[in-house]
Amino acid sequence: MTSTDAHQEKPRSRTRLSRWGRLPLALVVVAALLFAGSRLDLLPGSGDLFGEETNDRTGPTLLESIQDLDRYEAASGNFQVVVDLEKDAKYLPDAIRGTRTLYVGAGTVSSYVDFSGLGEQNVQVDEERTAATIRLPHARLGKPALDPERSYAVSKERGLLDRLGDLFSDNPADEHAVNKLAARHIGDAAKDSELTARAEKNTTGMLQGLLRSLGFTEVKVEFR
Repeated sequence: MTSTDAHQEKPRSRTRLSRWGRLPLALVVVAALLFAGSRLDLLPGSGDLFGEETNDRTGPTLLESIQDLDRYEAASGNFQVVVDLEKDAKYLPDAIRGTRTLYVGAGTVSSYVDFSGLGEQNVQVDEERTAATIRLPHARLGKPALDPERSYAVSKERGLLDRLGDLFSDNPADEHAVNKLAARHIGDAAKDSELTARAEKNTTGMLQGLLRSLGFTEVKVEFR
């Protein structure tokens, strides 16, 4: 190779090196744009550039069954509980393995009187049809129903292994455990409340008003 050829090869080598040198710079620029796109929604007027579009492709709702209600919903209570659920691993610090969730659960519990088992033996009417005695079972509590609009997670703390596990999970940071625990606490609070007593009082008032509108002057309701 002559000296002239050597001089010609040097610019080519520099050109190739300069092209490869621009590649890391281009990757940095792309990464910066992606990061900026995820943060641009914090700036007013810039959300349309990298904005998200939500499409609801949910299928039609299917009616699985219909049940006749043979009970009178006489009262309903609103409850709220703050769940502090912590799960630790033996021999490992919380920073490595462990979770702690602070969750506000809000829901309702209804109280009802079951009319499905009532028969002629539960109703006594005098000969003049002016007085009636009705015997009913005591009021019961329904299952707690959490309200998703008023229930939310305040904070979630997870160890390193738990965070890595969420990357390969179909349902990361599952809230099923705290939802179940919140429903249990709400159900226990409903048992300690006067919800069933209020339901029996409201049922008594409803039946007395109904029978008096039919001409009965004396209506007695007993719960057994």
